[in-house]
Amino acid sequence: MRKLLAFLILLFVLVAILDRVAVAGVEKEIATQATARYDLAAPPQVTIEGIPFLTQAVAGRYDEVKVDMGAMTLAGIRMSDVDATLYGVTAPLSDLVLRADQVDIRAERVVGSVVLPEEVLNQRAPQGIKIQVSDAGLDVDGEITFLGQKVPVKARMKIDLAEGGIRFTPEKVTLGGGITVPDPERFITYRIPLGKLPFNLKVTGVEPTAEGLRITAEAADVPLRG
Repeated sequence: MRKLLAFLILLFVLVAILDRVAVAGVEKEIATQATARYDLAAPPQVTIEGIPFLTQAVAGRYDEVKVDMGAMTLAGIRMSDVDATLYGVTAPLSDLVLRADQVDIRAERVVGSVVLPEEVLNQRAPQGIKIQVSDAGLDVDGEITFLGQKVPVKARMKIDLAEGGIRFTPEKVTLGGGITVPDPERFITYRIPLGKLPFNLKVTGVEPTAEGLRITAEAADVPLRG
């Protein structure tokens, strides 16, 4: 009885070790393929959710895979906290072992997000304008030049998705100095292009956070190789 118990414990330990070794191998392969496919600057941190892993590996389907790409620059715009969650990733274990360079790794659906830091928003803002971001929204404080005169201005900004990027337009503008400026919005409105996001992600929404603007995106039937 003791020998059987010892054998079962040893078997459990070996399976657990094999499980972790196997998951590390598949995570590395997904990172390698995604880096090549989407021309990432560095391999992302890949984490396959779910225990035991071997059950998913035998089926050749991984329910949830998290991909952390850190910071990156797209279309000249620096973005932080770039991450994605891949759902329904198909990658037969036998193919990964025997022909990793040919296997078709694919995700049924991908949900991702990136953050445009406040620093980047200010770099792209019109001259004299300072953007302040909070969970409540985007506020403008600064000056605009009208007929050679500096006019103090404050505004709450509206955020829209438009023309492959994000457009910022003031909803409410308050001018100082008693100077009347026609259409002051034209001095404050501006746009930031987003470029092509990894995993063929298409932007679905944007919201202000304490760190900047968090952009959410989704995609379907996403190839991870080649």
